[in-house]
Amino acid sequence: MELTIDRLTKQYKNKIAVDRVSLHLKPGVCGLLGSNGAGKTTLMRMICGVLKPTGGTVSFQGSDVSTEEYRKSLGYLPQNFGYYPGFTGLEFLDYMALLKGLPKSAAKKRSQELLELVGLKNNAKKKIKTYSGGMKQRLGIAQAMLNRPKLLVLDEPTAGLDPKERVRFRELIEELGKESIVLLSTHIVSDIEQAADRILMMKDGQIIFDGTGKDVEGPLEDFYLKQFGEEEASDE
Repeated sequence: MELTIDRLTKQYKNKIAVDRVSLHLKPGVCGLLGSNGAGKTTLMRMICGVLKPTGGTVSFQGSDVSTEEYRKSLGYLPQNFGYYPGFTGLEFLDYMALLKGLPKSAAKKRSQELLELVGLKNNAKKKIKTYSGGMKQRLGIAQAMLNRPKLLVLDEPTAGLDPKERVRFRELIEELGKESIVLLSTHIVSDIEQAADRILMMKDGQIIFDGTGKDVEGPLEDFYLKQFGEEEASDE
């Protein structure tokens, strides 16, 4: 199982947001770090087929990003995820499951499984507009997992989660990484340090580091600060 990114590029007028990025990702958790404007979200949106690249290709198991087969393998949590505030958590997941092509009976069962997994079982029948930011984020994580994706792309998934919720989330993605490719972008260096098998760092649209925790001397936070400058990194 492999995600292949070949010379992927996105240019906006005079700015190159992603500059000829090539990667091969296999099952496991891959953490993506970088400051605001580094190109992380643009890269992830192209991987998910939301944004058309200027150049280059993305494929999963030989299927191009534009194909139905690719989409069936994909789970995606964007940085700014849209909710339906009048829906309950369960209604929302049922609706998203049907959009993803799950049969109605299987959708209901899967929705209930995931609500329990992300700690929202007791709030399943409450309207989303009553949820806290952390609860909404957990619901977003649940919807990304509805179709049991082999490729799971998570953009800032721990935003709004308290420390206990973040620990639970890290344990969850570590488990998912045993059988799936998980690409995780976050500003929280400790989440990457503790959960990722592979670490990528992005700056000015390019991958400037690709390795594991063993390739980093000392704490990852210190290494990250050296790559991006203390002032820039502390803004994250």
